[in-house]
Amino acid sequence: MERKNILFLCTGNSCRSQIAEAWTGYLRKDLFIPYSAGVNPGVVDINAVKVMNEVGIDISQNQAKHVDSLAGMRFDYVVTVCDHANETCPFFPGNTRRIHQSFDDPPKLAAGLDEKAALGIYRRVRDEIKGFVESMPDVFMIIKETV
Repeated sequence: MERKNILFLCTGNSCRSQIAEAWTGYLRKDLFIPYSAGVNPGVVDINAVKVMNEVGIDISQNQAKHVDSLAGMRFDYVVTVCDHANETCPFFPGNTRRIHQSFDDPPKLAAGLDEKAALGIYRRVRDEIKGFVESMPDVFMIIKETV
């Protein structure tokens, strides 16, 4: 079976989309070629790096990139992982299937917390994203049946 190109899109491409890309490359590399980008990219969140390192996945060398840097690429799926990205998602030509699966924003929820509490939030979101990635083939089959 041919692997499908999948793009995880978020506002900053600093946390949730980076985590989703990493989990997909780790858990679903047999089915997908993962990418991530943002509509207003920043820098990769150090706490996202920490919690991914805890599960043996190194994203410390990743860089946040703008969705425009992927212009011309064909994506089978685009998954928006935050509401802002869903609202501002650019048009992707062809048979691209767009899916919205919003996750809590760890930097926002962790603002002002000590490191232990902050990392707890990042871990929770990391694990929720992992669960979504693990279910992706089933989720996408349901989408195909309803479209």
